[in-house]
Amino acid sequence: MTPHALEAPLEGLLKKALLITGTDERWSAQTDEMWCRVGSRLGARREQGWKLHVSATVASAPEVLTRALDVLLRADSAFKFARSLDQVSALNTRGTPRGSSGKFLTVYPRSDSEATRLAQELHRATEGLTGPRILSDQFYAPHSLVHYRYGSFVGRRRLSEDGLLVWFIEDPDGNPVEDKRTGQYLAPTWAVCPFPSPAPSRAPAEPRPATSAPPAGPVLLGGRFEVREAIRQTNKGGVYRGTDVRTGGRVVIKEARPHVEADVEGRDVRDWLRAEAEALEGLRGLELAPAPVAVFEHGEHLFLAQEEVPGVSLSTWVAEHFREAGADQYGADALQVVTRLVELVSQAHARGYVLRDLTPGNVMVRPDGGLRLIDLELAVLGTASCPPTRVGTPGYSAPERLSDAPVSQTADYYSLGATACLVLAGKIPTLLADEPATRTTEERLATWLTTCAGRLRLSDEIVAMLLGLMRDEPAERWNVSRAREALRTTTATAAKPGGGDGVVRPGVNDSPRGPVAGSADDPVAGITDHLISSMTPTDDQRLWPVSTKTGETDPCTVQQGAAGVLAVLTRYFTLTGDPRLPEVISTAGHWIADRSDAASARPGLHFGSRGIAWALHDAGRAVDDRGLTDHAVTLALAPLRPTPSHDITHGTAGSGTAALHMWHHTGDRRFAELAGAAADRLVAAADRGPDGVSWAAPAEAEIASAGKRYLGFAHGSAGIGSFLLAAAAVSGRRAHRELAVRVGEGLLAHAVLTGETAHWPAQATDAPTAPYWCHGAAGIGTYLVQLWQTTGDDRFGDLARRGAHAVAEQASRATLAQCHGLAGNGDFLLDMAAATGDPVYRAMAEELADLILTERVHRQGHTVFPTEYGDVSTSWSDGSAGILAFLLRLRHPSLRHWMVQPPV
Repeated sequence: MTPHALEAPLEGLLKKALLITGTDERWSAQTDEMWCRVGSRLGARREQGWKLHVSATVASAPEVLTRALDVLLRADSAFKFARSLDQVSALNTRGTPRGSSGKFLTVYPRSDSEATRLAQELHRATEGLTGPRILSDQFYAPHSLVHYRYGSFVGRRRLSEDGLLVWFIEDPDGNPVEDKRTGQYLAPTWAVCPFPSPAPSRAPAEPRPATSAPPAGPVLLGGRFEVREAIRQTNKGGVYRGTDVRTGGRVVIKEARPHVEADVEGRDVRDWLRAEAEALEGLRGLELAPAPVAVFEHGEHLFLAQEEVPGVSLSTWVAEHFREAGADQYGADALQVVTRLVELVSQAHARGYVLRDLTPGNVMVRPDGGLRLIDLELAVLGTASCPPTRVGTPGYSAPERLSDAPVSQTADYYSLGATACLVLAGKIPTLLADEPATRTTEERLATWLTTCAGRLRLSDEIVAMLLGLMRDEPAERWNVSRAREALRTTTATAAKPGGGDGVVRPGVNDSPRGPVAGSADDPVAGITDHLISSMTPTDDQRLWPVSTKTGETDPCTVQQGAAGVLAVLTRYFTLTGDPRLPEVISTAGHWIADRSDAASARPGLHFGSRGIAWALHDAGRAVDDRGLTDHAVTLALAPLRPTPSHDITHGTAGSGTAALHMWHHTGDRRFAELAGAAADRLVAAADRGPDGVSWAAPAEAEIASAGKRYLGFAHGSAGIGSFLLAAAAVSGRRAHRELAVRVGEGLLAHAVLTGETAHWPAQATDAPTAPYWCHGAAGIGTYLVQLWQTTGDDRFGDLARRGAHAVAEQASRATLAQCHGLAGNGDFLLDMAAATGDPVYRAMAEELADLILTERVHRQGHTVFPTEYGDVSTSWSDGSAGILAFLLRLRHPSLRHWMVQPPV
């Protein structure tokens, strides 16, 4: 079946079935990009209850739908189905979330008795057809395509304690309960199941991941392999560590579930797993990959046991070794690893194999430094008879590989270059397509490498090798022999006395910071134009487009909502006087005000109502709109819902910081009192333990941070300390200042020093984390420099300087955004420049700006940026607004967003 055929809609089967059953007048249908929704004209459906799901594969979906329609159109319950085979395929991929995989058709029965009747009839109608097991549901009968679960029918959502919109149902008392869709069937304890108990399934019980509680007893697979722990669980199946009870040898066991990623020929992930076993057998004895131990079936699931390779994945080695070894030693070690990687690919090719999915996650680094290939399910012997596949890893798979190109070793060259780039530079830049296309990918990659090559000390030969391996045109790519020669030349040059510093400036004339303000290609203007043009005030749900890859927040908040964008546009207007912006600011402000109710105010700065009030008040002052400022004051004074959180983003410290801002700009004493009361609550809640002062939400709280004692700015003690320090200047209370200083003492104690850098763990007991605002050196350094300015204690200033060096040293490895990326890191460096007067920190910030702009994307004359998940967003935390805030501040020195000027 061709890709065009996969896109063909399935609604035609519905029209045909309506004619056959003569029920056309009883039903209405609506379609969107994903679903065809069919509703009964006889009445509204229930808001929640027992729903049915029917699974299917691309091959079986037309027949499953035809048979199901013959049942459903003679009943009265609403239903929906995936509108095309392409959508069916998307529901069944290996990467589909386990909580939603396989749900081809959903039925919303009008009653429990109707649910049981339809389940039985649908089971009989579709018996014998193929479809994957739906993991979030209970199967109606073993091997049935029909499944059921209790859940919401009408898509009601509410904000969780974490500030994310979640689906919910109501318990018998009317209390909201999250309607969780996970990879495990979990029915509410109070929901009485109307279905007969199904017979036991022959599918194996899933061992739990290593982070979960251990199972009650050992799980034995294939009568031979005892599972020690689950490494991961995905839609295609689990990966487990185990022991061969016959030999005592340690093994890794890979699982493939039936019908996942099934194609029109019926091939699915089980066939990929068999192919991996064949590849491992073909490479046996070469020390390139683990040896296969056994292939076996267990409950229709296919398993492959292979010898366990000790060590860590290459991606883990890159992150951990850089922190542990320091930049200079890491650079030398990385060249050795890349040399071994080239030899690994060369030997596999010499054996006749094309790998097709070479990534840093599919290479293991042994304790002795040797490399081994793992996850060879896409590897093929030769190229003649193997069909192409779009399965791969974006960023590491050659572009043509993801568009059905024939199998070729040249695709492995691209993957080798991308993997080597991650080893040497710390990441692969995300280069989304321009619209219209004006720059080639290899040109943009060259610009990125040029920008970071100096700090990374990459030689001309190494840059040429990376660009050569990753050329857009497959026939022009370097092969492994040329890559090997470039590495030899670099190693020989570096070994000579006075062999040069390795800094390179290949082939790009202009700094990516590019044209000056006001020119046609000014990036600040391009981002602003995008924010103005993408605003949709007629949309009742979302004012600006945002990424929802990590969940969806209140549409008005700072973190991912309209308040964050509004704040940046307000700052832009106050600095530039752009005549377009007063109307935009007023429109956006009133859109937010209409949707922010003081009667349900939530705590926190980035996820709560106080941040919204801050943005509205600044906007109202900027455009002289009394309605906005009055609403902001009301919202900022409104009683808050109780919260277990103490931090800046969700909790008491964030609410208090906003109160300080309002106090400074209104002089209203009530805000000073709110800030003082917030600081008092934090003093009372502080845990003064042997590891320093900390705050943790109760372990039983329904939030992700429950029981955790974070150090960083967003969720931990650094942000709380920043608020306490600023609050002390207003409250005059000694306890506030003393506790703020004690926070700093704890951060001194937990710093991990390497060379000139300082890193911190997310929690005191963790390994050091990346140097970001959320967790890490950029956020902690932000507080330490404030503490140094206030106290004059050089210990805090010295550690802040080390944090700045950590940020600069890891610049090429970072994503772009405020929360976890270069924009937030750059704001910290500008704080350092302002506090110390040392121009080196501004120069560091300019380097970060240059790196950000190498990944900018041109879209219809506007400028957008990729998020860390590869999509586009306008938001403060992970999108264009946060990046604009940093770039604007670099051009027009000003106070950092969402910060209160500390006392000096």
